[in-house]
Amino acid sequence: MLFPPLRACWAKRGQSAQVALTGSNARRVVFGTLNVRTGHRLFLVRARQRGEDFRLFLQTLHHHYRGWQVVLVLDADSAHTAGASQRLATQLGIELLWLPIRCPELNPLEALWRSGKQTICANRQYPTIDEVVERFLVYLYWLSPQEARRKAGLLSKHCWLKPHV
Repeated sequence: MLFPPLRACWAKRGQSAQVALTGSNARRVVFGTLNVRTGHRLFLVRARQRGEDFRLFLQTLHHHYRGWQVVLVLDADSAHTAGASQRLATQLGIELLWLPIRCPELNPLEALWRSGKQTICANRQYPTIDEVVERFLVYLYWLSPQEARRKAGLLSKHCWLKPHV
């Protein structure tokens, strides 16, 4: 979102801190994958999160990982659960693994997103939403594969998602 989450701020004691805002709150959706074995990342930016946007991501994923066995960990967002999305995933040979409802902490990408949002988005007002997205993606792509896996929690001995090596 263009409107930044305010995580840290300072002001003189007894005075309110001033936070400059643009007045608009544009949004972008970043669909993403993280290969649990290699740390490779793939992202697709869309203006919204609808079924057709998710299906475009499935096609992008299939094109990029053609010939691989792909298992996608998902929450129960309506774009993911739509019949057309599930049929396309089946046609493309992409297995869908469903997370329990209201358990975003089980999704490794949520931890990676959190890191990017804290580093790039929090406490900063950028001129445009496109600049926010560009900086966010640059941050995520510049992480080493090992660092991306670490930030996603995949290297923790307590991680529920263990890659088969």
